[in-house]
Amino acid sequence: MIRHIVMWKLKDEAEGATKEKNAEKMKLILEGLKTNIDEIKNVEVGINISEDDEEAGSPHDVVLISDFETELDYTMYTRNDHHKKAVKFINSVIEDRHFVDYKVDT
Repeated sequence: MIRHIVMWKLKDEAEGATKEKNAEKMKLILEGLKTNIDEIKNVEVGINISEDDEEAGSPHDVVLISDFETELDYTMYTRNDHHKKAVKFINSVIEDRHFVDYKVDT
């Protein structure tokens, strides 16, 4: 299994909405991908509830954890039109992105 984890830091304001509203919209969009993309086995989206802590660095606002049976399934997901549409919106509201993809032993 392949696990895909992405964390985003959102702009304070973008697309005519606040960071909080865009985080909620991202959550709905990302969770909705499971309905439209068969290759997604599991998806979890979280919105950070921690306050900024300058000593600990600037936390990210939204995290995605998704699982795919194979690397091919993950590749098909990235090429899906629903995913591309989600990426277009996400790129318009973020200022930073970090990710990791790894194999999970089952």
